Amino acid sequence: MAVPGDKSISHRAVMLAALAQGSSRVSQFLFGADTLATVDCIRRLGVEVQVEEGGLRIEGRGLEGLSEAEDVLDCGNSGTTMRLLAGLLAGFPHFTVLSGDGSLRSRPMRRVAEPLRLMGARVDGREQGTRAPLAIRGGGLQGIDYRLPVASAQVKSALLLAGLRARGETVVREPLPSRDHTERMLAAMGAGISLERGRITITPGFRLRPMDLRVPGDFSSAAFWLVAATVVPGSQLGVRGVGVNPTRTGLLAVLDRMGAEIRLHQRRQVQGEPVADLVAGSSRLRAARVEAPEIPGLIDELPVLAVAMALAEGTSEVRGASELRVK
Repeated sequence: MAVPGDKSISHRAVMLAALAQGSSRVSQFLFGADTLATVDCIRRLGVEVQVEEGGLRIEGRGLEGLSEAEDVLDCGNSGTTMRLLAGLLAGFPHFTVLSGDGSLRSRPMRRVAEPLRLMGARVDGREQGTRAPLAIRGGGLQGIDYRLPVASAQVKSALLLAGLRARGETVVREPLPSRDHTERMLAAMGAGISLERGRITITPGFRLRPMDLRVPGDFSSAAFWLVAATVVPGSQLGVRGVGVNPTRTGLLAVLDRMGAEIRLHQRRQVQGEPVADLVAGSSRLRAARVEAPEIPGLIDELPVLAVAMALAEGTSEVRGASELRVK
């Protein structure tokens, strides 16, 4: 079987293609409520986005070309849309309001608002600027050197997007590795980005090249099928073309410790992202312990990991997963 395209990569592809100079094509795009909220917001910023042959064609307007939205941008239930757009729009001398549904309006936004304020953007919102709707007046940003208090790919990505239009370098330091799709995509498009251990630097002044991207299969979607095949007796299941970015596949390491039989075949690279075919078979699972440093690499898979742990022999433990309370 195959799973739909990766949600995280689909979000980022639309936003970065909008900033590229020219026409981009994104195939195997995930057509879900969250990613379509991103598409709608990008269209409201003056970018032409056409649906064609199971994917998108995006006419990028360059790093100078986005228009000011005429109305509130509705991010639906998507925290990725809101947090990344906050960073992207902080670089433009526009006034923007970002809102969403009741669940999204209850989620914490201080973690992205505070560093954007340090860069010079004016960001306000409910509860002293910590909850959506967020009102952003951007432009005139100055690059900063910022250490993330919590490993967060969304906040990291927001600062890198803001740094594309800031004066001077923007440096983001993360306490633990988080998913790095933004960094990989920026590098593939020609951005001035450099990576060291735990330190990402974005240098403005580089044009982004348009891309022709086939989105890998979403590992988070594949995870449910892999666990199902592992716990149902007599099963064997192959899942084709799945993204196996090492910042996303912490679940595989935990399942391996639990005794799961999951193999990777046909490893390859697609636009800088590692991809493989996965084969899972029924296994006799034993309990495992997950520690805090592992959480960023499997946060979205913890619900289905809990299913595997419930069916394993012994008592399993997960520690350091407080981030689940705000997801």
